[in-house]
Amino acid sequence: MAWIEMLQQAINYMEEHLLDDINYEDVADMVYMSSYEFHRTFSIMAGMTANAYIRNRRLSLAGVELMETDEKVIDVALKYGYDTPESFTKAFTRFHGVSPKFAKKQGTKLCLFNPLKIKISMEGGKSMDYRMEVKEEQRFICLARAFSNESINEEGNHEIPDFWDECYKANLVEVLRQLRPEGKKDLYGLCSPALEGKTTFDYGIGVIVDDETKEFNQSEMELKGYHIWTTSKQQYVVFECFGENGDCISEAWNQFFKEFLPQMGYEASDHTDYEIYFENGKLGLFCELWIPVKKC
Repeated sequence: MAWIEMLQQAINYMEEHLLDDINYEDVADMVYMSSYEFHRTFSIMAGMTANAYIRNRRLSLAGVELMETDEKVIDVALKYGYDTPESFTKAFTRFHGVSPKFAKKQGTKLCLFNPLKIKISMEGGKSMDYRMEVKEEQRFICLARAFSNESINEEGNHEIPDFWDECYKANLVEVLRQLRPEGKKDLYGLCSPALEGKTTFDYGIGVIVDDETKEFNQSEMELKGYHIWTTSKQQYVVFECFGENGDCISEAWNQFFKEFLPQMGYEASDHTDYEIYFENGKLGLFCELWIPVKKC
């Protein structure tokens, strides 16, 4: 119920402040979550980002106002947060399929985007495979880059897959794989929590550093752009993601928020989560998703 209450509070706050200069970070502060965690949670649960929700609601209301009143386009644009008529026209046309001036004409078809309402429905009745693991401190050597918090679950965003492609094409991933013995060249996709006040999170592509990892000169590797990434002792819930692409990872995150958390009495902890891409994995296994959790 905590997740349902949090989401409803967030939606109520957005509805009450649609005419104010707010974004998902302001909403996250209101529900006492980091902007990163709120953005990811809302996106998965609602099927859209909080910023997209605010934008769609404003454009929907703007359409109604233009249709039903004599307000000028420029005044409606300013009212709903657009600095120029041009930027408003572009967003309005993309959303409604017609420009603002046509919205005033009788019979013009517009798009209505109603407020979200959280409803409790009967779910479950199907199996959800997971396992719990506790890991001591782990060290990785990786290639890391900062990404905007908003890129998580943003529809059509391919920044992280593009990062993988870029590193593969530059032969940077193979350098990491060669540090590991045959059969154990597993790759990790490491995702840091966002720090307070930061608008970015770090994502790294790496391999684990343990007794089986070949010795390497850390200073030389760092000069080439590689970094050491350390995680503390954590408890994890682990999901196996079967599929042909990253869609199965999104599905696992969906299960985590919608099924695992409400039923199991855990909450996500503010530490690194990661995917493991096995060199020799199960047939059809895309990766394993490891999410740090703690008891509520």
